[in-house]
Amino acid sequence: MEALFMQIQSFCIVILMAVGILVHKRRKLHVKLMSLAMIWDVALILQIELSRSAILKASKAVENALALNIHVSIAVSTVIFYGFMLYTGRAVLSGDNTLRKRHRALGYTTFILRILTFVTSFWAVAPKA
Repeated sequence: MEALFMQIQSFCIVILMAVGILVHKRRKLHVKLMSLAMIWDVALILQIELSRSAILKASKAVENALALNIHVSIAVSTVIFYGFMLYTGRAVLSGDNTLRKRHRALGYTTFILRILTFVTSFWAVAPKA
């Protein structure tokens, strides 16, 4: 049941990001939705860590199933890209339009990574055969 609740949250984060992308021309709303999605995602990571000791399990990469290692790699990449998004997004908000194209490209990459994190999370929580 706990895993289902986390999967539902993960799905909601992906939907929130999709809506945030769709309303990118409404800058204030875009910033609020994307900020909420990133904060919620980091909070979900903390929730998973506190309930499952995920970092300890992920640190045993040699012993883990390939699917879990792929999931962890994509999830960590997503969070790193959040940092790039915050940096470029803040720069664009402050008037630096030279980063607008880079922010957009990073945004699509981050969104794809988040979708892949969601998809691979089903492998990561699947019972071992």
